[in-house]
Amino acid sequence: MSTTGDHIVLFRRAPAELNRRDLERFAQVLRAEVAEGAEFQCLITDDRELRRLNREFLGKDYATDVLSFPEERFHTAAAGWSGEIAISAQRAREQAGAYGHSIDDEIRILMLHGVLHLMGMDHETDRGRMARAETDWRVRLALPAGVIERVRP
Repeated sequence: MSTTGDHIVLFRRAPAELNRRDLERFAQVLRAEVAEGAEFQCLITDDRELRRLNREFLGKDYATDVLSFPEERFHTAAAGWSGEIAISAQRAREQAGAYGHSIDDEIRILMLHGVLHLMGMDHETDRGRMARAETDWRVRLALPAGVIERVRP
């Protein structure tokens, strides 16, 4: 599967105020730099869709902010394809308000977090490897505090 020439970011029931062009450009930067050229697709949608995906694929019946579906989860062998990400614009809006930055910045933070998962990282099991990578990339990309940093005690 290839997104070359196609959009990396898909918007379904996403707020009109999102800067779609800038989010698409950011996804291209993530693909080139963080994912080292591996392609992915990101769906920005609503809580209802994230709840459905979370229930269907992870057995958890609630909306969440970001879900990552690495390609190996689907047992595909598409060369250069890393997987898919889904982001709730509703969760992003609430979190942006709580942390004092824009919804676009929150979506960028969630997209970075999702791409790191696609690259095989797992903050629940990797003894801080993903947290360090997320912090490094967040600083390099001039993003506010990342997902993992916000939940640390």
